[in-house]
Amino acid sequence: MFIVILTYKVPLETVDQHLPEHLDFLKRHYELGTFLASGPREPRSGGILLAQAASREALLEQLALDPFSRHNLADYEIIEFIPRMTCPELAFLNAS
Repeated sequence: MFIVILTYKVPLETVDQHLPEHLDFLKRHYELGTFLASGPREPRSGGILLAQAASREALLEQLALDPFSRHNLADYEIIEFIPRMTCPELAFLNAS
């Protein structure tokens, strides 16, 4: 399981120009089951993704296709963790 923290490197006006393409990217990865949750940070300085991938390398390959990455709009920090406890609704995330 991974937490991906995006931090914008450009003004929001520039980010917003690429937002529709970024949202399409997110939707594709939700359909593939890679992304479990996402949203903007508050204040809006970037975003957060909760992702599952076979490896950090596999996730990096997928994130490289994000328009925010391709257009050098954001930095990505990836934190890997092993879920041991969750609420009942998220029990499917628990590591065996």
